[in-house]
Amino acid sequence: MTKNLLTTSSQAIQNRLAASRCATDVRTSAIALDPAADVDLMNGSRRLALRGFGAAMCGSLLGASAVEAIAADTSGAAPAAASASRAPLKVVATFSILADMVREVGGSAVSVSTLVGANADAHVFEPTPSDVRRVAAADLVVANGLRYEGWIERLIAASGYRGKVLMATRGITPRRVPGGSDPHAWQSLAHAQQYVENIRAALSDAAPGESALIGVRAAAYSARLAGLDADARSRFGAIPADRRRVITAHDAFGYFGDAYGIVFIAPRGWTTGSEPSAETVAAIIRQARAERASALLVENISDPRLVERIGREAGLNVGGTLYSDALSPPGTVADTYLRMVAHNIDTLVAAMAPVARPLTAGTNRP
Repeated sequence: MTKNLLTTSSQAIQNRLAASRCATDVRTSAIALDPAADVDLMNGSRRLALRGFGAAMCGSLLGASAVEAIAADTSGAAPAAASASRAPLKVVATFSILADMVREVGGSAVSVSTLVGANADAHVFEPTPSDVRRVAAADLVVANGLRYEGWIERLIAASGYRGKVLMATRGITPRRVPGGSDPHAWQSLAHAQQYVENIRAALSDAAPGESALIGVRAAAYSARLAGLDADARSRFGAIPADRRRVITAHDAFGYFGDAYGIVFIAPRGWTTGSEPSAETVAAIIRQARAERASALLVENISDPRLVERIGREAGLNVGGTLYSDALSPPGTVADTYLRMVAHNIDTLVAAMAPVARPLTAGTNRP
């Protein structure tokens, strides 16, 4: 009887400690975030927002049994790391584009799960209890950084995850936009090659026995990215500069535009989290008319009605769909990062050029 009471009391103390860890500030919890990875990750206002989130996630969302499960998962982290060479690394990627990059680089060395799936918008994503459990059980978490996933540090705090978090944009100089940095760096194929290098280094560090294979896969993938980049430069270069003006739903294509000399006009800023005002929409319509925008394109993650309305007012028809922040479902036109970018290139060329130039034999395509 006494022994049972002591065991129960000990377990209760452990549960309270786990819940407390969930509810504390990320900086004071024992999470191994790379401090150099993202300068925007831990500013003061966001630290304050973390307080109370862990308690809410661990209490109202997870419940005591889930907190106990997370504690059990993390307590086995050392044995899991020791067997990493025998079993695939469990990698959690924050959204579908990153998940595809990790699969391309890691191959059979990784088992990847995605928090924000195909055709879904990471800007407005809300983590669920199952997401908390997935992060808790991960060997590696891969995020974009640059404040793209405004929820990621809260999710990590709630999960109790203590492993490495790779910010895939590390080493990339971001575009500056109103309100900070543009997080959509994957829209540059040159930057995507830096993503690949960052992923290669993180996977090789986590699974040193697989580093040679990972390095070969990363090199081959980067070569394909470079080939597609060269193809895009050639095709867009053949389009007159005054026709390279496009209307899209939100400002997700700035890096793409910088790379290929395209002006993207968008009613929303870099996030889809808020609706533009009537004054902003009117200004976009005037800008589209004044600059003679040549194309109007909807996005897979956004409601097309706003862009369609702007098109009616500006005298433009919808010229296709661009994939901005998410892949399409498996087996469809943009279900990998390479296929997504290739689709966007084809769609833009067809929409902007008076007569789209067909692909030539030997063109590097995914």
